[in-house]
Amino acid sequence: MGVRRRGRELALQMLYQHELAGTDVERIFSSFDELEEAPPGAREFAVALVRGVLARRDEIDERLGGQADNWRLDRMAAVDRNILRLALYELLFESDTPPAVVIDEAVEIAKRFGSERSSQFVNGVLDGVLHRQAPRGSSG
Repeated sequence: MGVRRRGRELALQMLYQHELAGTDVERIFSSFDELEEAPPGAREFAVALVRGVLARRDEIDERLGGQADNWRLDRMAAVDRNILRLALYELLFESDTPPAVVIDEAVEIAKRFGSERSSQFVNGVLDGVLHRQAPRGSSG
C-alpha cells in the first residue's frame, strides 16, 4: 500500500472518530496508535488532510450537499460522508494529485471501509462534483 493511500485511510479513521465521538483532533493525533506506527510520510499526509478537511468542512459539506441529490448529509453513512469530505478537500483545495487518482483512491477506500454500495455512491457523487466544479485555482 502506498504512503498516500495509508495517509488517506488514517485520515478517514481520525475524521470518523472526531465526528462520532467528538474527540478533539489534537487528542486523536497524540493517541491514535496506528498513526504513530505509520511511516512518517503517511502520518504527515493524514494530519494535513484532517486539518484541511476540518478547516474547510462547512464549504465541503455545502458542496457535498448540493451534489448528492436526495441525500442529506446526516442521512449518509458516516464512513461515506467522511470519505467524500476527504476526496472533496483534495479535489477542491489541493492540486498535487490528479482528480482521477483522488476519485479512484476514494472508491478503493470505500470498498475497504464502507458498505457494499459505498464505492458506487462515492464514485457517483465525486464524478458529479468533478464535472460541475470550476477548475482548480479559479475563484469559483
